[in-house]
Amino acid sequence: MPSSPLFEGPSDLHLHSVLSDGTESPAQVMAAAHRHGLRTASLTDHDTTGGWAEAAEAAASLGMTFVPGMELSARHEWRSVHVLAYLIDPDDPELRAMTERIRSSRLDRARLMADRISRDYDLVWDDILAQTSDGATVGRPHIADALIARGFVRDRAEAFSSILSPRGDYYVALYAPDPVTAVELVAGAGGVPIIAHPAGRAGLLPMPLMERMLRAGLAGFELGHRENVGSGLRTLRALCQERDLVVTGSSDYHGLGKPNQPGENTTDDAMVERIIDRATGSAPVYP
Repeated sequence: MPSSPLFEGPSDLHLHSVLSDGTESPAQVMAAAHRHGLRTASLTDHDTTGGWAEAAEAAASLGMTFVPGMELSARHEWRSVHVLAYLIDPDDPELRAMTERIRSSRLDRARLMADRISRDYDLVWDDILAQTSDGATVGRPHIADALIARGFVRDRAEAFSSILSPRGDYYVALYAPDPVTAVELVAGAGGVPIIAHPAGRAGLLPMPLMERMLRAGLAGFELGHRENVGSGLRTLRALCQERDLVVTGSSDYHGLGKPNQPGENTTDDAMVERIIDRATGSAPVYP
């Protein structure tokens, strides 16, 4: 589609609110994006679209374009895989059933981890609930915030590398679908699936698995992200060029939950247009 004056400008397609593991409301996230000079932004809370309406209204009032999104949890063997899901139909029954199952698992997991932690630390469930907002699913970041509030760790980074580490005795695995199923669910809901921060310290997913994901409807990769490193990033750049895949860049903003800032990585207008053109599940909200 032709470029529009309402659309041109810096785009950040990966931001989180208190509806998942951010620290700001959806409206505050859009305000932060606006302060950092963004013209287009997407709210991509984990496994929920609950913040879309508030974020869309706030973005439009600030003269920004809002691209509805979500970050769908997936798992391959021991590692988490995050599938950014743009412009999905939020009422698609199969995708909705999956996100409800994941959120239920997240709550069960948080309770189990809290029980284990309480054996060694003076931490109770109410301490964790005090770190959540209405409508948010309790998760590891909220446990981390409770540990910070009780003075057991300095920040989320320390909590995740120590008490909440997957290698530790307190850790409980989260239920999540395999990455191919996750991609199929997003594509089936009319959305555009993009793998978030695919070249981090854990390394690339196996190439045969990525091939299966591409056949299932994977549109591309988030290559502009502070966690991507080294040879894996170069491999994916070559793959994206060879296959003409969508390439995005984003901040993965979490408010005070991470040092990431809106607009530290951005997505080219042409790539945002490709995402919009490909989607059938929902539409951007223009100012």
